[in-house]
Amino acid sequence: MRKTKLRADADGRAVHDVGGLDFGAIDRTEHDLALWEKRVDAMMILLYAKKGLWSVDAMRRTIEDYGQQTYDKTEYYEKWVRAMRNLLVEQEVLSRAEIEAKMAEVAAAHVKGGRKVPSHTVSWS
Repeated sequence: MRKTKLRADADGRAVHDVGGLDFGAIDRTEHDLALWEKRVDAMMILLYAKKGLWSVDAMRRTIEDYGQQTYDKTEYYEKWVRAMRNLLVEQEVLSRAEIEAKMAEVAAAHVKGGRKVPSHTVSWS
């Protein structure tokens, strides 16, 4: 069910409709993608193109349904990974519990290996 929200103080625009609004300067310098961004891109290709689990329109709908605060503070590839996670649950490929259990397992392995693990979690909304 579509639940696109409106942007506050933007004359009825949807949250994702930010064209022409002042968000400050855009960093136009070329840069390499971080490893995690490359992995997100690869997951998208595998799940969308190879497995056909959802359409581009479904990804866009999911991202456009974020609330304003979430949309504005979330980076490009973070939007993708949240959308993929939500679509995997929506399409009943995985459950929230399965995803959360795997995330806890991976975090524990990182801690055991001496890697730093963020203390925050990403909300489901």
